[in-house]
Amino acid sequence: MKTFLVFAALVALCAAKSVPLPDEDGTPILEDLEEPVDESARNARNGANNQYWLFTRQNPTNRQVLTFNNANSVRNSNYRGNRGLVVIAHGWRNNGNTHMNPLIRDAFLAVADVNVIVLDWSGVAGQRYEDAVRGVPDVGRHLGNFLTWLIRNFGGNWNNVHLVGFSLGAHVVGNAGRAAGGTPSRVTGLDPAGPEWGNNGNRLQRNAGRYVEAIHTDGRALGIMDVSGHADFYPNGGRHPQPGCRGGITQTSCSHGRAPELFASSIRHHNRFVGRRCVNLWEAELSTCNGASLVMGGPLISKSGSGIYGLRTGSQWPF
Repeated sequence: MKTFLVFAALVALCAAKSVPLPDEDGTPILEDLEEPVDESARNARNGANNQYWLFTRQNPTNRQVLTFNNANSVRNSNYRGNRGLVVIAHGWRNNGNTHMNPLIRDAFLAVADVNVIVLDWSGVAGQRYEDAVRGVPDVGRHLGNFLTWLIRNFGGNWNNVHLVGFSLGAHVVGNAGRAAGGTPSRVTGLDPAGPEWGNNGNRLQRNAGRYVEAIHTDGRALGIMDVSGHADFYPNGGRHPQPGCRGGITQTSCSHGRAPELFASSIRHHNRFVGRRCVNLWEAELSTCNGASLVMGGPLISKSGSGIYGLRTGSQWPF
């Protein structure tokens, strides 16, 4: 399985001004992490160019593009308000076709008759990391406003809405949930991005939805280690190397990308990953938790729980 795109979290690991960041195929790309934010690109850092790709069991692989404030784009699609709604948001230097999107989309459609909307925000996500970070709040607000318009005009229920985001996309769906008044039933952050987000009020937080969860797999590197929701899961200690991830720069990128893989597996194999509640984060890192149980991930849109959870997984699909 391809290594997922990774980003400037290596600032926490490397003091050099320019560091190699692997692309989707693991090819190193030099990124200058100290270059000032390009203020001239401010207009390019908004969410006006978001694209919303609809997939259903009637069109599981061929996208139908829904356009904000274009009623015909929805009327002529397979969107149905009486179905659940799952939204997937990719990360930095990704796009709507990046592997994590069909991986999670196909998993949901295999187990439930739902509307799946893949958010393509590649216009902002394709910029320098620092610029993409500053674009996240507006991308999220546009997504939240789009969903509000969609449900109000074409049916749906916030009790049946599940927002899923990977890396920077986790913070995107956090902002989307807040733009919708915290009404989404469930919000899932898949290894939420770490650099620039530790003390950032725009990061994924529990006010994004009624139940907010995070799956941490590369904490203190590409992902954030901090508690980010009502329930936070730390498989294999929540840090790299995750089982099966080895070798230099790809060790952390593989661990970062493990979160979407674990989540997709949890959808297809419900109850496969059972976390045990931890007394504190240190216990989660050691994977010595033995408190109450809570399932990590899974396909249910309506879910509840709270606390810090640790668990162990395997090294290969389905883990």
